[in-house]
Formats: sequence, structure tokens, C-alpha cells
Amino acid sequence: MSYSHPNQERLKEIFNQTTTIAVVGLSDQPNRISYQVSQVMQKVGFKIIPVNPNIQSSLGEKAYRHLSEIPEPVDIVNVFRKSLFLKDIAKETVQIGAKVLWAQQGVVDEAVYELYNKDLFIVMDSCIKVAYHHHG
Repeated sequence: MSYSHPNQERLKEIFNQTTTIAVVGLSDQPNRISYQVSQVMQKVGFKIIPVNPNIQSSLGEKAYRHLSEIPEPVDIVNVFRKSLFLKDIAKETVQIGAKVLWAQQGVVDEAVYELYNKDLFIVMDSCIKVAYHHHG
């Protein structure tokens, strides 16, 4: 079974069930896309948790080096890293009990979908901000 984008109803359901989004690769620089997208998601009411070993905080939230260090439940893991990192991030996503792995535009790995689609709801090659404004 190969990956295909989820339908509109399923995306709406995901957003309605989400309160916390961990953002892997979130920058602390306002000119970066990860910052801008996450800032919009924060402004519409989602709690954003930065995951980036190179920063202390972003968007007023403490940053964590790894998903496993986050001390609270996470609903969506949003990924702003290259596709080659997706497999390890998917594994960590399952380990922390998050239900959704969301890979931003340009981030796709069919092997990750094959390995983890039974454990996670996976969205790839899709901007979470655009999807939220379209379906949320």
C-alpha cells in the first residue's frame, strides 16, 4: 500500500482532536518557514513545543533536544527536517505515544509509511498551516 493524502473529513477530525503539536526542527528565527508556520498554529490555539537541540526556546516555549524529553502528551509531531530523518522521527513519535506524524511540504518517505502506518496516522508533503486553514 502506498501513501496518499488523507481526505478532508479525516484532517478536520485530527485538528478537532489536537491540542499539542511538537515541532521537530522548529527554528527560533522569525524569517524561517518553521517559525512562521508554527506561529500561525500557535495563534489559532494549538500549544507548540519546539524540538531542536540547537535552540533554548522558540515562540515563548522551552525547546527540547528530543521528542522523548517532552514531559506532556503530544498529539501531532510536525516535522521540518529532511526526509532522511523521517524514519527515526517516526520511531520516536510512536515511542512517545503521539498519534499523528505530519511531514511538511517536500518531506516524504514511502518506507516510513510502510513501516508505521499501522501505528500512526501519517501526513506527508503537506503544510499543516495550509491544511488547517483549508480543513480545520
